[in-house]
Amino acid sequence: MNIYVETNFVLELVFQQEQSTSCEQILQFCEANQAQLIVPAYSLAEPHEKLIRQARNRRKLQQELDVELRQLVRTTSYQTRITSLQDITRLLIQSNEEEQQRFIQYRARILRTAHIIPLTAAILVQATNYEEPYGLGLSPQDALAYASVIEHLHESQPTNACFLNRNSKDFDNPDIVDELAQSNCRMIARFDQGYSFMQAQS
Repeated sequence: MNIYVETNFVLELVFQQEQSTSCEQILQFCEANQAQLIVPAYSLAEPHEKLIRQARNRRKLQQELDVELRQLVRTTSYQTRITSLQDITRLLIQSNEEEQQRFIQYRARILRTAHIIPLTAAILVQATNYEEPYGLGLSPQDALAYASVIEHLHESQPTNACFLNRNSKDFDNPDIVDELAQSNCRMIARFDQGYSFMQAQS
């Protein structure tokens, strides 16, 4: 069975969000060769860019907080209340380091386990047909991921597949559901439901 995932699968793992446990179970399921994990190349590049941008924003915020704290600590009545704010600045730095490390670890596991769909010229062209204001009205990022999945489905013609994501606002669209179904692929907009589906099919 082909298991297609996109950027939110990686972000869920890296940021340890509410469905990260299900994502870890899905990854382990595929590492055990019980299903084939398939990931668009763009969906491994996009989280890295997000991490870099977020780290830059946090460093800027941390520097601004440090400036304000240096001013506040000069006020005697505030000195005993500064500690908790200093903890926040340390957390900003620490969270950047921890998230970057998790990304490196999960990227390595995914690269060892998954089939990566290369970002080709054909996919770039097809993605424009899915973008706003055309076709399915997807964002450019989602259009690239979706076009990658459709391209691979057409090439591999699996008998059983599912496309797992958390972007139900965009991907849980009747036209997308129908197009995926034509290639024997089920659209599932929650990772925990996706894992339950995978178990039921194995």
